[in-house]
Amino acid sequence: QGRDIALFSRTFTFLVRPCSKSLAEGYSALSKKVSPSSRSVRPGRLRSSAMSGVDQGSWSENILDYFLNTKQIKTRDGAEILWYHAANSKSQMAEAIQSTAHMIEADVLLCGGDGSGEPVMAHPPETNSDITLKEWLNEAANTSKGIKLDFKSLASVNPSMKLLGDIKLRKPVWINADILPGPNGSNCAVEAKGFLDAVTSHFPNVTLSLGWTTGWINLKCNKGYSSAMMQEMAAICRDLTQPITFPVRAALVRQSISELQWLLQQSDRSTLTIWTGKCDDYTVEDLLFIRHCFDKSRIFYDILEPQKSEFRKAIGLEVPP
Repeated sequence: QGRDIALFSRTFTFLVRPCSKSLAEGYSALSKKVSPSSRSVRPGRLRSSAMSGVDQGSWSENILDYFLNTKQIKTRDGAEILWYHAANSKSQMAEAIQSTAHMIEADVLLCGGDGSGEPVMAHPPETNSDITLKEWLNEAANTSKGIKLDFKSLASVNPSMKLLGDIKLRKPVWINADILPGPNGSNCAVEAKGFLDAVTSHFPNVTLSLGWTTGWINLKCNKGYSSAMMQEMAAICRDLTQPITFPVRAALVRQSISELQWLLQQSDRSTLTIWTGKCDDYTVEDLLFIRHCFDKSRIFYDILEPQKSEFRKAIGLEVPP
């Protein structure tokens, strides 16, 4: 295995950007202390739920298992899962339903932004939408697709959980919020304890997606996720028993390989979901490097074009029309 790591390190040396001198040094150290694929999961410090032998329903089922069982994908590879991102209007939701996506992601906040309106699908700075969460969930219920709801405020969580409980969805459901400050993060994080209490009081087994607020500064060397950020997240998740995915920004992951590998080693229930901002600077080579460093069944890719199609082509997956 050590020879394989050394060969990979030499092969990818030309891919390391000038601003990331420490990355090259870090990868050398990484090859000595951390398995490049994180296939060997250490005994978790976080409490692991019994994911085999216990029927927890599709809300807590690994989405790879769900889509394999429903014959929508062929292998346990997170890259097979297709995403529709930000389905925050009636037209976008209609497009998402007709698309080849397996998972539909959308943002939730309270209409008007003053904490008194009903939950609607919108991303700040927008505070209104032509589709409410109730309408959106009713549309989602008539599809075979899973959903991911991204909450932008704590006030929107409780009323949304009540609506979600009324729909009785039998498909993957992920509940997301950025609960900690991350690299270059300027937006306010959703208060972690309040968010987790609100969600788990309604749905103790639902899959959680717990992230960091982040930013991206063009033409600068952007620092990645730090060890302190990983330790803080691990402490929050220590007593949780449901599956957790950690959404991480594509342009910041390559600088953070060893830190994120450590986080995944804390629990066999955890995964990563790679996402990206519209103006972020990252390449397909970055994605291939990241893919090599993690078990392919523990990393998902909610990314945009053109990298989305180029990446799928590079790893031999069908590119959707």
